[in-house]
Amino acid sequence: MSWHNPPMPWPELERRLSGRFTEDELAPDGRDDPARARRHPRVERERPPTRSAVPHPYAELHCHSNFSFLDGASHPEELVAEAVRLGLEALAVTDHDGLYGVVRFAEAAAAAGLRTVFGAELSLGLTQPGGGVPDPDGQHLLVLANGPEGYRRLSSAITEAHLAGGRKGRPVYDLDQLAEAAGGHWTVLTGCRKGSVRSALTGEGVPAADRELGRLAELFGADRVAVELFDHGGPADTAHNDALVSLAERRGLRAVATNAVHYATPSRWPLAAATAAIRARRTLDEMDGWLPPPAPRTCGPGRRWPPGSPGTPGSCVAPPSWPPSPPST
Repeated sequence: MSWHNPPMPWPELERRLSGRFTEDELAPDGRDDPARARRHPRVERERPPTRSAVPHPYAELHCHSNFSFLDGASHPEELVAEAVRLGLEALAVTDHDGLYGVVRFAEAAAAAGLRTVFGAELSLGLTQPGGGVPDPDGQHLLVLANGPEGYRRLSSAITEAHLAGGRKGRPVYDLDQLAEAAGGHWTVLTGCRKGSVRSALTGEGVPAADRELGRLAELFGADRVAVELFDHGGPADTAHNDALVSLAERRGLRAVATNAVHYATPSRWPLAAATAAIRARRTLDEMDGWLPPPAPRTCGPGRRWPPGSPGTPGSCVAPPSWPPSPPST
C-alpha cells in the first residue's frame, strides 16, 4: 500500500475486494444485524436468500445489473435475492455489450439454487459512446446464449465488436456477421423500445415492424427468435403488445413477456433515476421527460400481466421449452 493508506496485508485487501465477510462483519458484537447485511448486497453470497414458498412459473429474460454501467441500478446479488424471494424459475442477466457481471451472478445464483441464463444486450449502429445525451443513438439486440457454446460465441462477438470500435463504449457490430457468429447457439429477443422491431412499430407502423421481424427470423432462424412483450404503463404499451403478438402468430414465432428489468425492487428507482441523469450529464429536472415510471422495471412479472398462456397478451410464463438448453452456472 502507498500514499496515506493504512498498512494492509495483501490477503486482507483481496478478501475485501472479493466481498468475503468475516463473522464479525456479518454479525457485529455477536448479534445478527439484518440492517448491516442489507447495506452490502454481496452478503447474499454468505447468506442465501429465502425462497418463496409459492413458486412462480416465470423466468425473467431481460435484466440489467449495475454492470450495465449507469443504466442498471442493482448488484447481481440483489437481483438473484429478489428473484428467489419471488419464487421465479430462472433469471437472465443481459447487460449492455458485455458479460462483466456473470461471475458474481453465477456464484450468487448457484448458492441460492436459481437457474441462470447468460446473455447481453448489444448496441448496434452507435456513432459515439452513450454518455452525454438523454437517449443514446443506436438499436438494441437482446441475445441469450444457449449453453456453453453459445456463451463462447457471444463473448467472442462482443470482444471483436469492441476491438472494431477502437474507442471505449462504442462497439461496432454487423447484424449479418452476428447471425453467422451465432451458428444456431443464440436465442434473440426483439428487445425493448430500441429494438429494431418495436422501434419500427413505433415510428413507421405494423408493416415496417413485420419487415424487421422477418429479417431477424431469416438471419437467426425462426426457432431462435422470440417477440418480447413488456408493459411499463406507457399509453401505447397495450396496443403495441397486441400488434407484436399478432405479428408473432402470423410468422409462427414465440412471444415472451419480460419486465426489461433495470433494478431489483421499487426502492432502487431513485438510484436508477440518478444514474440515468449522470450518464446523460443532466440534472434530474432536465431528465424528467426521459425517465420511466417508478415501479415497473423491477424483478418479477409485470404488475399489468395477469397469468396467461405463452404467446398471448397477459403471458408471464416463458415457453415450456425455456431455456432452450440446460443453463450454465
